[in-house]
Amino acid sequence: MHEEDKREQLRQTFEQAAERYDRARPEYPEALFNDLVTLAGLTPGDRLIEVGCATGKATRPLARRGFRITCVELGAELAAVARQNLAGFEVEIVRSPFEEWEPPDPASTEPASLVYAATAWHWIDPAVRYQRAWQALRPGGHLALWAAEHVFPEGGDTFFEELDDIYDEIGEGDPPGTPRRRPGELPDQRADIEASGLFEVTAVRHYDWEQAYSAEEYIELLSTFSGHIAMAEWKRQRLFGEVRRRLALRRDHSLRRGWGTVLHVARRKD
Repeated sequence: MHEEDKREQLRQTFEQAAERYDRARPEYPEALFNDLVTLAGLTPGDRLIEVGCATGKATRPLARRGFRITCVELGAELAAVARQNLAGFEVEIVRSPFEEWEPPDPASTEPASLVYAATAWHWIDPAVRYQRAWQALRPGGHLALWAAEHVFPEGGDTFFEELDDIYDEIGEGDPPGTPRRRPGELPDQRADIEASGLFEVTAVRHYDWEQAYSAEEYIELLSTFSGHIAMAEWKRQRLFGEVRRRLALRRDHSLRRGWGTVLHVARRKD
């Protein structure tokens, strides 16, 4: 399967888990949004465009800060949940692949001050995504990208290493040599952004946090990841059964998962 076909197939999987996605996926740190507003020079009332808002995890914090937001979301179910979550805010949700979405005519609507994507940019076709963002922005506008990822703090929970044998058993283990990044070690996308020739990266910031999960909460989280949604049912049942069994043996019946993200802010070149 071609890489673009595989990407398209996997990004469609989230439609099967819209409500679950909203419950299980983590909220982003408030410090990230405070920094983003400052780094992008945003003022309440500015127009923003979000790429792939899903259920609105990264939309609400900016809508609460007084920005007008257009969300471009591919999935009908995700968009429906987002509309419920964002009722009462100045937010418009447009159902469309970002690759095909046409920004409003600048003569009728002012261009956006910010285009941003939270845990969504990697799903957009690399051949066109920076050009699309550039076209939607005003001169001097900004692009912001970040994604929530698993990090492994020193002295953190060993549950994930202990579960490797089950992932290997069902044929879903990470390839040999796959790094397990510590907080602050996630790679940044500066080179990719600047290789477009359309943006200059002006800031890169790291954020890390930790979240506790019961067995059912963690299984619900896993059930929002495209790779787990696409797994054969017997593999999911084997994996989820082991999560339940092993956490039942722990005194507090829970695990701690480390999260990290890297905020990239880049200015549009004119």
